[in-house]
Amino acid sequence: MSVEIRTLNPHADAEEWNRYVERSDDSNPFFRAEALRLQAVDTDTILHLLAGFKGQETVGIFPVFEYTKGPVTGAFSPAPHSWTTYLGPALLNVDKLKQRKADRRIKRFIEGCLEWIDTELSPLYSKFVTGTLDDVRPFVWNDYDVKPSHTYVVDLDGSEEELLNRFSSDARSNIRNADEDSYTIEEGDTDDVERIVEKVRQRYESQGQPFRLSVDFARAVHEQLPDGAIRPYICRVDGEFLGGILVVESDRTRYRWQGGVKPDADVDIAINDLLDWHVMRDGLHAGIEEYDLVGAGVPSINRYKAKFNPRLETHYEITSGAFGIDLLVDQYQKHR
Repeated sequence: MSVEIRTLNPHADAEEWNRYVERSDDSNPFFRAEALRLQAVDTDTILHLLAGFKGQETVGIFPVFEYTKGPVTGAFSPAPHSWTTYLGPALLNVDKLKQRKADRRIKRFIEGCLEWIDTELSPLYSKFVTGTLDDVRPFVWNDYDVKPSHTYVVDLDGSEEELLNRFSSDARSNIRNADEDSYTIEEGDTDDVERIVEKVRQRYESQGQPFRLSVDFARAVHEQLPDGAIRPYICRVDGEFLGGILVVESDRTRYRWQGGVKPDADVDIAINDLLDWHVMRDGLHAGIEEYDLVGAGVPSINRYKAKFNPRLETHYEITSGAFGIDLLVDQYQKHR
């Protein structure tokens, strides 16, 4: 039996789609219909929700954003320059299958989605960024370019002390020796989401780099996603906001989405070490299995992230189409 690809309505079928998101180990909160709709509005794209079925059993889901500018059409997941975490295809009901059957089902699902994209959208350029999806061979077999990217992931297991003892000596010292009366770290509200995003924006602008994550989008996902999906961790000293981290949380993973920039204030505590520690410690107590530090491709930043003794994980950037179309999209985003 072949895999049938159906399209779901982002509004009318949102509840059904979200059930599939909750059942997939490859998904995260940005797969939810609410977040995808916000992403489409924020990037001026059209959202298509593809779902694969073998009979009545769901095989996988694949959110795709259609971008059109003049004669140019592109297919993206996530949307171009949306600054969300990984999307692309997410699988369901394949873990217990024997390898040959799993291979066949994954191949049929992904190839069915690619056929739908080619037939319905005819994109000149496609770009998909995966998360935990390991089997990207169907993209290779269909002449897509597949490039590995990397991230650091900290396993949240054992006791607090065991987790802390795996950190580098300077990280342990910064956490243990911080005067707990001199600062507060807590989970904030939607206004704190805005404060964190603005801190990141200021950091990027000071370095002459573009930053396209809108405050409105960040506030909206915090307000519209289920409680706990977006957690703004903030640090205050003498009541003053000095920094924070926006954490995205799924059933088993916390993602270090935005924040953690070097604070402007000259204070005698390592604010980001303490923020990351509280995120990991709270995740450990909540039964979260891992903390994805989101990215391991910038040497200057890797040095900081590596001190938490993470493991290196691979995800993939998958592209197809005419060279230069992605640059056109980039120029469009800069001037919109």
